[in-house]
Amino acid sequence: MGNGRLLTNTKKLKPAFLEQTLSFQEKYDAIGKENTHFEGVFFTAVKTTGIFCRPTCRARKPKIENVIFYDTTQEALQNGYRPCKVCKPMEPLNETPGEIKRLIKDLHQNPDLRITDQDLRTRGIVPSQIRRWFKSHHHMTFQTYQRMLRLNSVFTRIQSGEGITASAFESGYESLSTFNESYRTVFGEPPSKTRQKSVLNFLRFTTPLGTMFACASNRGLCLLEFTDRKILETELKDLCKQLKAIMLPGENPYLTRVQQEIQTYFSGLLKNFTVPLHLSGTAFQKSVWQKLQEIPYGKTHSYKKQAIALGKPKAIRAVASANGHNRIGIIIPCHRIVGSDGSLKGYGGGLHRKQWLLDFEKKQSEGSTT
Repeated sequence: MGNGRLLTNTKKLKPAFLEQTLSFQEKYDAIGKENTHFEGVFFTAVKTTGIFCRPTCRARKPKIENVIFYDTTQEALQNGYRPCKVCKPMEPLNETPGEIKRLIKDLHQNPDLRITDQDLRTRGIVPSQIRRWFKSHHHMTFQTYQRMLRLNSVFTRIQSGEGITASAFESGYESLSTFNESYRTVFGEPPSKTRQKSVLNFLRFTTPLGTMFACASNRGLCLLEFTDRKILETELKDLCKQLKAIMLPGENPYLTRVQQEIQTYFSGLLKNFTVPLHLSGTAFQKSVWQKLQEIPYGKTHSYKKQAIALGKPKAIRAVASANGHNRIGIIIPCHRIVGSDGSLKGYGGGLHRKQWLLDFEKKQSEGSTT
Protein backbone atom coordinates (compact mmCIF):
# COMPACT_ATOMS: atom_id res chain seq x y z
CA MET A 1 0.00 0.00 0.00
CA GLY A 2 2.96 2.33 0.52
CA ASN A 3 4.69 3.60 -2.58
CA GLY A 4 8.11 2.42 -1.49
CA ARG A 5 9.84 5.77 -2.03
CA LEU A 6 11.56 8.00 0.47
CA LEU A 7 10.13 11.41 -0.42
CA THR A 8 12.83 13.89 0.51
CA ASN A 9 10.91 16.92 -0.79
CA THR A 10 7.60 16.20 0.90
CA LYS A 11 6.15 19.23 2.65
CA LYS A 12 6.65 18.74 6.38
CA LEU A 13 3.63 18.49 8.59
CA LYS A 14 3.38 19.08 12.29
CA PRO A 15 4.00 15.96 14.35
CA ALA A 16 1.12 14.61 16.40
CA PHE A 17 -0.98 15.18 13.27
CA LEU A 18 -2.40 18.53 14.34
CA GLU A 19 -2.59 19.84 10.80
CA GLN A 20 -4.64 18.77 7.78
CA THR A 21 -2.77 17.77 4.62
CA LEU A 22 -5.05 19.78 2.32
CA SER A 23 -5.30 23.57 2.29
CA PHE A 24 -8.62 25.39 1.78
CA GLN A 25 -7.66 26.13 -1.83
CA GLU A 26 -6.71 22.51 -2.53
CA LYS A 27 -10.06 21.36 -1.21
CA TYR A 28 -11.91 23.96 -3.27
CA ASP A 29 -10.02 22.95 -6.42
CA ALA A 30 -11.03 19.31 -5.83
CA ILE A 31 -14.78 20.06 -5.72
CA GLY A 32 -16.84 18.64 -8.56
CA LYS A 33 -14.20 16.34 -10.03
CA GLU A 34 -15.13 12.74 -10.81
CA ASN A 35 -12.01 11.49 -9.03
CA THR A 36 -13.04 9.91 -5.71
CA HIS A 37 -9.57 10.58 -4.27
CA PHE A 38 -10.92 12.85 -1.52
CA GLU A 39 -14.03 10.87 -0.66
CA GLY A 40 -14.47 10.84 3.12
CA VAL A 41 -11.66 13.37 3.66
CA PHE A 42 -13.86 16.49 3.72
CA PHE A 43 -17.39 17.71 3.04
CA THR A 44 -18.36 20.97 1.33
CA ALA A 45 -21.00 23.17 2.97
CA VAL A 46 -22.55 26.07 1.04
CA LYS A 47 -23.58 29.08 3.14
CA THR A 48 -26.15 30.41 0.64
CA THR A 49 -28.11 27.14 0.32
CA GLY A 50 -27.57 25.52 3.72
CA ILE A 51 -26.58 22.27 2.00
CA PHE A 52 -23.45 20.13 2.38
CA CYS A 53 -22.04 17.77 -0.26
CA ARG A 54 -19.36 15.17 -0.87
CA PRO A 55 -16.35 16.37 -2.98
CA THR A 56 -17.58 14.62 -6.14
CA CYS A 57 -21.05 16.22 -6.17
CA ARG A 58 -22.28 17.00 -9.71
CA ALA A 59 -24.22 20.06 -8.59
CA ARG A 60 -23.04 23.49 -9.74
CA LYS A 61 -19.78 24.52 -8.08
CA PRO A 62 -20.39 27.25 -5.47
CA LYS A 63 -18.44 30.48 -5.28
CA ILE A 64 -15.39 30.21 -3.06
CA GLU A 65 -16.61 32.89 -0.64
CA ASN A 66 -19.76 30.82 0.05
CA VAL A 67 -17.89 27.63 0.96
CA ILE A 68 -16.95 26.17 4.32
CA PHE A 69 -15.36 22.73 4.78
CA TYR A 70 -16.05 20.13 7.47
CA ASP A 71 -14.17 16.93 8.22
CA THR A 72 -17.29 14.88 8.99
CA THR A 73 -20.99 14.83 8.16
CA GLN A 74 -21.69 15.12 11.88
CA GLU A 75 -19.93 18.51 12.02
CA ALA A 76 -21.91 19.75 9.02
CA LEU A 77 -25.19 18.64 10.58
CA GLN A 78 -24.31 20.20 13.94
CA ASN A 79 -23.70 23.52 12.20
CA GLY A 80 -27.18 23.53 10.66
CA TYR A 81 -26.46 22.18 7.16
CA ARG A 82 -28.63 19.52 5.51
CA PRO A 83 -27.40 16.75 3.16
CA CYS A 84 -27.50 17.30 -0.60
CA LYS A 85 -30.19 15.32 -2.46
CA VAL A 86 -27.94 14.97 -5.51
CA CYS A 87 -24.78 13.37 -4.04
CA LYS A 88 -26.36 12.03 -0.81
CA PRO A 89 -23.30 12.50 1.46
CA MET A 90 -24.88 10.53 4.32
CA GLU A 91 -24.81 7.35 2.22
CA PRO A 92 -21.67 5.33 1.35
CA LEU A 93 -20.28 6.27 -2.08
CA ASN A 94 -20.77 3.62 -4.75
CA GLU A 95 -22.86 1.44 -2.44
CA THR A 96 -24.24 -1.44 -4.49
CA PRO A 97 -27.96 -0.82 -5.16
CA GLY A 98 -30.33 -3.24 -3.42
CA GLU A 99 -31.66 -4.78 -6.63
CA ILE A 100 -28.11 -5.50 -7.84
CA LYS A 101 -27.18 -6.98 -4.44
CA ARG A 102 -30.11 -9.38 -4.73
CA LEU A 103 -29.17 -10.22 -8.31
CA ILE A 104 -25.57 -11.01 -7.35
CA LYS A 105 -26.75 -13.05 -4.35
CA ASP A 106 -28.99 -15.18 -6.61
CA LEU A 107 -26.13 -15.75 -9.05
CA HIS A 108 -23.72 -16.76 -6.29
CA GLN A 109 -26.25 -19.18 -4.84
CA ASN A 110 -26.86 -20.67 -8.29
CA PRO A 111 -23.84 -20.03 -10.58
CA ASP A 112 -25.48 -22.05 -13.37
CA LEU A 113 -28.33 -19.52 -13.56
CA ARG A 114 -28.50 -17.57 -16.81
CA ILE A 115 -30.20 -14.19 -16.48
CA THR A 116 -31.32 -12.58 -19.74
CA ASP A 117 -32.41 -9.00 -20.42
CA GLN A 118 -36.02 -10.19 -20.22
CA ASP A 119 -35.33 -11.74 -16.81
CA LEU A 120 -33.91 -8.39 -15.68
CA ARG A 121 -37.01 -6.52 -16.87
CA THR A 122 -39.19 -9.02 -14.99
CA ARG A 123 -37.23 -8.09 -11.85
CA GLY A 124 -37.93 -4.42 -12.58
CA ILE A 125 -34.32 -3.73 -13.60
CA VAL A 126 -33.34 -1.81 -16.74
CA PRO A 127 -30.71 -3.93 -18.59
CA SER A 128 -28.68 -0.89 -19.67
CA GLN A 129 -28.43 0.17 -16.00
CA ILE A 130 -26.91 -3.20 -15.08
CA ARG A 131 -24.46 -3.06 -17.97
CA ARG A 132 -23.25 0.41 -16.98
CA TRP A 133 -22.93 -0.56 -13.31
CA PHE A 134 -20.86 -3.69 -13.95
CA LYS A 135 -18.66 -1.87 -16.45
CA SER A 136 -18.06 0.94 -13.99
CA HIS A 137 -17.53 -1.13 -10.83
CA HIS A 138 -16.20 -4.49 -12.05
CA HIS A 139 -14.65 -3.42 -15.36
CA MET A 140 -16.52 -6.19 -17.15
CA THR A 141 -19.95 -6.71 -18.65
CA PHE A 142 -22.78 -8.36 -16.73
CA GLN A 143 -22.68 -11.29 -19.16
CA THR A 144 -18.94 -11.72 -18.54
CA TYR A 145 -19.59 -11.72 -14.78
CA GLN A 146 -22.18 -14.49 -15.22
CA ARG A 147 -19.79 -16.41 -17.46
CA MET A 148 -17.01 -16.19 -14.86
CA LEU A 149 -19.32 -17.48 -12.13
CA ARG A 150 -20.22 -20.48 -14.30
CA LEU A 151 -16.53 -21.06 -15.00
CA ASN A 152 -15.87 -20.93 -11.27
CA SER A 153 -18.45 -23.70 -10.86
CA VAL A 154 -16.74 -25.78 -13.57
CA PHE A 155 -13.31 -25.07 -12.09
CA THR A 156 -14.43 -26.28 -8.65
CA ARG A 157 -15.79 -29.51 -10.10
CA ILE A 158 -12.61 -30.19 -12.07
CA GLN A 159 -10.45 -29.44 -9.04
CA SER A 160 -12.48 -31.97 -7.03
CA GLY A 161 -11.68 -34.69 -9.58
CA GLU A 162 -14.56 -34.60 -12.06
CA GLY A 163 -13.85 -34.80 -15.77
CA ILE A 164 -13.79 -31.65 -17.89
CA THR A 165 -16.66 -32.74 -20.16
CA ALA A 166 -18.97 -33.79 -17.33
CA SER A 167 -18.17 -30.63 -15.34
CA ALA A 168 -18.96 -28.40 -18.32
CA PHE A 169 -22.35 -30.00 -19.02
CA GLU A 170 -23.31 -30.07 -15.31
CA SER A 171 -22.60 -26.32 -15.16
CA GLY A 172 -25.09 -25.57 -17.91
CA TYR A 173 -22.90 -25.48 -21.03
CA GLU A 174 -24.74 -26.95 -24.01
CA SER A 175 -21.62 -28.07 -25.87
CA LEU A 176 -17.98 -28.76 -25.07
CA SER A 177 -16.81 -26.45 -27.86
CA THR A 178 -18.79 -23.53 -26.38
CA PHE A 179 -17.24 -24.20 -22.98
CA ASN A 180 -13.70 -24.45 -24.38
CA GLU A 181 -14.12 -21.19 -26.29
CA SER A 182 -15.53 -19.44 -23.23
CA TYR A 183 -12.70 -20.71 -21.03
CA ARG A 184 -10.00 -19.63 -23.48
CA THR A 185 -11.62 -16.20 -23.87
CA VAL A 186 -11.42 -15.55 -20.13
CA PHE A 187 -8.15 -17.27 -19.20
CA GLY A 188 -6.20 -17.46 -22.46
CA GLU A 189 -5.43 -21.17 -22.06
CA PRO A 190 -7.25 -24.51 -22.41
CA PRO A 191 -9.23 -26.01 -19.50
CA SER A 192 -6.86 -28.99 -19.50
CA LYS A 193 -4.48 -26.81 -17.44
CA THR A 194 -7.10 -26.20 -14.77
CA ARG A 195 -5.71 -28.69 -12.27
CA GLN A 196 -2.42 -26.76 -12.25
CA LYS A 197 -4.15 -23.59 -11.05
CA SER A 198 -5.74 -22.31 -7.86
CA VAL A 199 -8.62 -19.82 -7.54
CA LEU A 200 -8.56 -16.29 -6.17
CA ASN A 201 -11.99 -14.83 -5.43
CA PHE A 202 -12.60 -11.09 -5.36
CA LEU A 203 -15.00 -8.61 -3.80
CA ARG A 204 -15.53 -4.83 -3.87
CA PHE A 205 -17.13 -2.93 -1.01
CA THR A 206 -17.51 0.65 0.15
CA THR A 207 -15.79 2.37 3.08
CA PRO A 208 -15.80 5.96 4.41
CA LEU A 209 -12.59 6.57 2.42
CA GLY A 210 -13.79 5.11 -0.87
CA THR A 211 -14.34 1.73 -2.49
CA MET A 212 -11.95 -1.11 -1.71
CA PHE A 213 -11.11 -4.26 -3.67
CA ALA A 214 -10.35 -7.48 -1.78
CA CYS A 215 -8.95 -10.75 -3.09
CA ALA A 216 -8.58 -14.07 -1.24
CA SER A 217 -7.46 -17.65 -1.82
CA ASN A 218 -8.56 -20.74 0.09
CA ARG A 219 -5.80 -19.92 2.60
CA GLY A 220 -6.57 -16.30 3.42
CA LEU A 221 -6.71 -12.69 2.27
CA CYS A 222 -4.21 -11.89 -0.51
CA LEU A 223 -5.00 -8.28 -1.37
CA LEU A 224 -6.89 -5.28 -0.01
CA GLU A 225 -6.54 -1.99 -1.88
CA PHE A 226 -8.51 1.13 -2.70
CA THR A 227 -9.91 0.76 -6.21
CA ASP A 228 -8.33 4.02 -7.42
CA ARG A 229 -4.81 2.71 -6.71
CA LYS A 230 -2.98 3.24 -9.99
CA ILE A 231 -1.05 -0.03 -9.96
CA LEU A 232 -3.97 -2.22 -8.83
CA GLU A 233 -4.24 -4.01 -12.18
CA THR A 234 -0.51 -4.74 -12.15
CA GLU A 235 -0.73 -6.03 -8.58
CA LEU A 236 -3.53 -8.42 -9.55
CA LYS A 237 -1.58 -9.77 -12.52
CA ASP A 238 1.53 -10.27 -10.39
CA LEU A 239 -0.49 -11.99 -7.68
CA CYS A 240 -2.04 -14.44 -10.14
CA LYS A 241 1.40 -15.18 -11.58
CA GLN A 242 3.07 -15.69 -8.19
CA LEU A 243 0.30 -17.91 -6.84
CA LYS A 244 -0.31 -19.69 -10.18
CA ALA A 245 -3.96 -18.76 -9.89
CA ILE A 246 -6.92 -17.49 -11.85
CA MET A 247 -9.23 -14.78 -10.55
CA LEU A 248 -12.96 -15.46 -10.40
CA PRO A 249 -15.98 -14.05 -8.58
CA GLY A 250 -17.42 -16.42 -5.99
CA GLU A 251 -18.12 -17.05 -2.32
CA ASN A 252 -15.10 -16.95 -0.01
CA PRO A 253 -15.25 -16.89 3.82
CA TYR A 254 -12.17 -14.66 4.08
CA LEU A 255 -13.79 -12.01 1.87
CA THR A 256 -16.91 -12.01 4.01
CA ARG A 257 -14.76 -11.73 7.12
CA VAL A 258 -12.53 -8.90 5.88
CA GLN A 259 -15.54 -6.82 4.83
CA GLN A 260 -17.05 -7.22 8.30
CA GLU A 261 -13.76 -6.41 10.06
CA ILE A 262 -13.03 -3.34 7.92
CA GLN A 263 -16.52 -1.99 8.57
CA THR A 264 -16.05 -2.56 12.30
CA TYR A 265 -12.63 -0.87 12.12
CA PHE A 266 -14.13 2.26 10.56
CA SER A 267 -16.81 2.31 13.24
CA GLY A 268 -14.00 2.61 15.82
CA LEU A 269 -14.80 -0.74 17.45
CA LEU A 270 -11.91 -2.84 16.12
CA LYS A 271 -8.19 -2.22 16.58
CA ASN A 272 -6.70 -5.66 15.82
CA PHE A 273 -7.62 -7.67 12.73
CA THR A 274 -7.95 -11.45 12.89
CA VAL A 275 -8.69 -12.40 9.26
CA PRO A 276 -6.02 -14.91 8.08
CA LEU A 277 -3.59 -13.57 5.48
CA HIS A 278 -2.06 -15.38 2.50
CA LEU A 279 1.04 -13.33 1.80
CA SER A 280 3.02 -13.57 -1.42
CA GLY A 281 6.52 -12.09 -1.38
CA THR A 282 10.16 -12.65 -0.50
CA ALA A 283 11.26 -13.70 2.99
CA PHE A 284 12.54 -10.16 3.63
CA GLN A 285 9.28 -8.55 2.48
CA LYS A 286 7.28 -10.85 4.74
CA SER A 287 9.50 -9.96 7.71
CA VAL A 288 8.89 -6.25 7.02
CA TRP A 289 5.14 -6.80 6.77
CA GLN A 290 5.20 -8.73 10.05
CA LYS A 291 6.92 -5.81 11.80
CA LEU A 292 4.32 -3.45 10.35
CA GLN A 293 1.59 -5.48 12.03
CA GLU A 294 3.39 -5.09 15.37
CA ILE A 295 3.06 -1.27 15.33
CA PRO A 296 0.37 -0.50 17.93
CA TYR A 297 -2.92 1.05 16.90
CA GLY A 298 -2.72 4.84 17.24
CA LYS A 299 1.10 4.86 17.10
CA THR A 300 3.64 5.45 14.32
CA HIS A 301 7.14 4.26 13.47
CA SER A 302 9.73 5.59 11.04
CA TYR A 303 11.46 3.62 8.28
CA LYS A 304 14.61 3.81 10.41
CA LYS A 305 12.89 2.43 13.50
CA GLN A 306 11.39 -0.34 11.40
CA ALA A 307 14.82 -1.24 10.00
CA ILE A 308 16.33 -1.32 13.51
CA ALA A 309 13.51 -3.57 14.72
CA LEU A 310 14.41 -5.98 11.93
CA GLY A 311 18.05 -5.98 13.00
CA LYS A 312 19.05 -4.25 9.75
CA PRO A 313 19.61 -0.58 10.71
CA LYS A 314 21.17 0.29 7.33
CA ALA A 315 18.40 -1.28 5.26
CA ILE A 316 16.13 1.79 5.36
CA ARG A 317 15.55 1.95 1.60
CA ALA A 318 15.00 -1.81 1.38
CA VAL A 319 12.41 -1.52 4.14
CA ALA A 320 10.70 1.35 2.29
CA SER A 321 10.63 -0.74 -0.88
CA ALA A 322 9.09 -3.70 0.98
CA ASN A 323 6.45 -1.37 2.44
CA GLY A 324 5.66 -0.25 -1.09
CA HIS A 325 5.02 -3.85 -2.15
CA ASN A 326 2.46 -4.39 0.60
CA ARG A 327 -0.81 -5.39 -1.09
CA ILE A 328 -2.94 -5.49 2.06
CA GLY A 329 -3.79 -1.96 3.08
CA ILE A 330 -4.97 -0.95 6.58
CA ILE A 331 -4.63 -4.50 7.97
CA ILE A 332 -0.87 -4.47 7.30
CA PRO A 333 -0.63 -0.84 8.45
CA CYS A 334 2.03 0.79 6.29
CA HIS A 335 0.06 4.02 6.87
CA ARG A 336 1.63 4.05 10.35
CA ILE A 337 5.10 4.68 8.88
CA VAL A 338 6.15 8.36 8.92
CA GLY A 339 9.41 10.26 8.57
CA SER A 340 11.83 10.44 11.51
CA ASP A 341 10.72 14.07 11.93
CA GLY A 342 7.03 13.17 12.00
CA SER A 343 6.39 14.22 8.39
CA LEU A 344 4.21 12.16 6.08
CA LYS A 345 5.89 9.94 3.50
CA GLY A 346 4.53 8.22 0.41
CA TYR A 347 1.40 6.07 0.59
CA GLY A 348 -0.20 4.18 -2.28
CA GLY A 349 -3.71 5.06 -1.11
CA GLY A 350 -2.84 8.78 -1.16
CA LEU A 351 -1.43 11.06 1.56
CA HIS A 352 -4.92 12.40 2.29
CA ARG A 353 -6.06 8.89 3.26
CA LYS A 354 -2.89 8.30 5.27
CA GLN A 355 -3.50 11.49 7.27
CA TRP A 356 -7.16 10.56 7.79
CA LEU A 357 -6.28 7.06 9.05
CA LEU A 358 -3.62 8.38 11.42
CA ASP A 359 -5.93 11.07 12.79
CA PHE A 360 -8.75 8.55 13.14
CA GLU A 361 -6.65 5.96 14.98
CA LYS A 362 -5.08 8.56 17.24
CA LYS A 363 -8.49 9.94 18.18
CA GLN A 364 -9.94 6.47 18.80
CA SER A 365 -6.89 5.44 20.82
CA GLU A 366 -7.06 8.53 23.02
CA GLY A 367 -10.78 8.07 23.47
CA SER A 368 -10.35 4.49 24.67
CA THR A 369 -8.02 5.62 27.47
CA THR A 370 -10.34 8.26 28.90
